[in-house]
Amino acid sequence: MEAMNRNCDTVTGLIRDAKTIAVCSHVNPDGDTLGCATAMRLALTRLGKDVNIFCDGKVPDQLSFLPGIREMRVPGENEGPFDLMLSVDVSDPKRLGCCAGLIEKSAHTAQIDHHPTNPLFMEANWVDGEAPAACLLIREMLKKLDVKLDQDLAVCLYTGVSTDTGNFAFAATNADCFNLMSELMAQQLPIAKLNRILFRERAMPQVLLLGKALNGLQYFENGKIAVMKLSREDFRVCGALAEHADTLVNFGLDTVGTRMALLAREDSEGTIKFSLRAKEPDSVNDIAQSFGGGGHPQAAGITMHGSLEETVRQVLDAMICKLNG
Repeated sequence: MEAMNRNCDTVTGLIRDAKTIAVCSHVNPDGDTLGCATAMRLALTRLGKDVNIFCDGKVPDQLSFLPGIREMRVPGENEGPFDLMLSVDVSDPKRLGCCAGLIEKSAHTAQIDHHPTNPLFMEANWVDGEAPAACLLIREMLKKLDVKLDQDLAVCLYTGVSTDTGNFAFAATNADCFNLMSELMAQQLPIAKLNRILFRERAMPQVLLLGKALNGLQYFENGKIAVMKLSREDFRVCGALAEHADTLVNFGLDTVGTRMALLAREDSEGTIKFSLRAKEPDSVNDIAQSFGGGGHPQAAGITMHGSLEETVRQVLDAMICKLNG
């Protein structure tokens, strides 16, 4: 990543100059993108900006505690115009979904992101592929904007950094994460309550769906690759939503001796969504990119068209090829 793309001054200048701002999260929103968006909404509103937060997709029930999350909506046809569209934690323009339509309705565009595969698709791009979570960059932006931390901002930032680091367990976790946590704890962060909600509690449909995924778990290459598949029928029987599958892939990766894992699920539109995971030093982001996806070295995603069995075979073959290459 070129140093210039880690410089947030251009993005900061656009934010300072804008009066109306659209903050956009990625499709199938997770804790980091929503933590970023809600934190920016709080900060920018405090600075007197007219702020709207958008996302093409349902906010997971598990994240309904985020301050101001009820203000998030799918953009309508008559939104805007805006002085600035700011995307947060969005790795490429496809991940904006219908929010991409706001680009042409905005005088300027900018992004804050931490995906190393980001193609720098906005007018101003602050992309740091070494940051473990985009919320770490949001904290730096708050400093640039002279916005002081409070408990609500702490809740937003904790949600982002904890979920994107696997509760501070992923290889990308670094000292910056814990330096931020020290700041957040000083704001009376209710860490025990939030940790329980984010990492311990599971909705009943998610538990049932996990049972389906584990029941069909298969190992390949002498246990080095774990594969789980979920059909639309599995979701129907369990009464589950797409959000209930978000972390299930990790159960395959947690097996002793497993180096890579994939979870493939059919969505309601007939496409196949893949979650790929790897243990260091193995990586899966290059595999994801080869199928039009992207992400991080140890956590990436793909959207494909075709049958569940056919697409799984293609991605599995790529994993096997890389493992033995």
